[in-house]
Amino acid sequence: MEELKVLYEDNHIIVVVKPVNIPSQGDKTGDIDMLTIIKKYLIKKYNKKGDAYLGLIHRLDRPVGGVMVFAKTSKAASRLSEQVRNKEFKKRYLVIVDGKLKKNKGSFEDYLVKNERTNLSRVADEKTKNAKKASLDYEVIKYNEETNLSLVKVNLHTGRHHQIRVQFASRGHSIYGDQKYGTRGRGKQICLYAYSLTIKHPITKEEMTFENVPKVTGSWMILEDTYLVK
Repeated sequence: MEELKVLYEDNHIIVVVKPVNIPSQGDKTGDIDMLTIIKKYLIKKYNKKGDAYLGLIHRLDRPVGGVMVFAKTSKAASRLSEQVRNKEFKKRYLVIVDGKLKKNKGSFEDYLVKNERTNLSRVADEKTKNAKKASLDYEVIKYNEETNLSLVKVNLHTGRHHQIRVQFASRGHSIYGDQKYGTRGRGKQICLYAYSLTIKHPITKEEMTFENVPKVTGSWMILEDTYLVK
């Protein structure tokens, strides 16, 4: 397990980089998770006796890495959770998808339904029971003709289950390395990364943006010589 990468910390919040293949919180596998990792960090750093409070505000799928914010107090947790409900969190992702998109900029709007038994989601008709609206917009940063892969920046407007993965796959542009919805890169690490998060500080109300891009290795070599515009 690599050392915890902390992007920002004060008395109210802690912003970290979640490594790939680490759960956001404990699950049935019993594997080490981000909540546990950060609590251990806080207990050690501040020489706390017993447990440390840590509020989970949002999640990333286990295979997905990137920026996450956690609350260090219940007041901060409540205010950040309210921002999530009010869609005030600005979450941006980098993704490598199969093929060349018809438009370099665009938006996707769908209704998604989650199958609790299989833990998979699908695009459905608006009138389908339990269907939830999903929306995002995207911008193609780079297309590689040799590999027929596109590097895309995604602004997520809703946080539906497997949303980015399902919406791109349903249009024939599955994410490279996606083991559940993908067609290419099976056995490889999924090329989906939460590279930017903008929040309002729960106490000062200051707008804060935190960024971290994936290491330029493996399929992410497409990032070479690319300047990411904020």
